[in-house]
Amino acid sequence: MNAYCYILECADGSYYVGSTVDLERRVSQHQLGLGAAYTRRRRPVVLV
Repeated sequence: MNAYCYILECADGSYYVGSTVDLERRVSQHQLGLGAAYTRRRRPVVLV
């Protein structure tokens, strides 16, 4: 199983760093507002 460290750029120009074993699913969760509280208020996000 691979683990990923990822960086998201938020709509307000800030960045969020996270880790996951399923990158596609996790980015989708952030986009839907189901991710971290930090990104819920700063959508949409873009994978950097």
